[in-house]
Amino acid sequence: MNLKKILMFAGIALLLFFLISRPDESANMVLGILATLQGAAESIITFVQNLF
Repeated sequence: MNLKKILMFAGIALLLFFLISRPDESANMVLGILATLQGAAESIITFVQNLF
């Protein structure tokens, strides 16, 4: 249980460090993730539309 908390805090600290030290790269990474999710959602919608 304590290891889980330590790893969670370490992950959050790493994320904050990355956001503070490289904000432009962080924003581009988030935009890339959102674009990927949008593409996946559009593919699912197209699939469902083709079923009917």
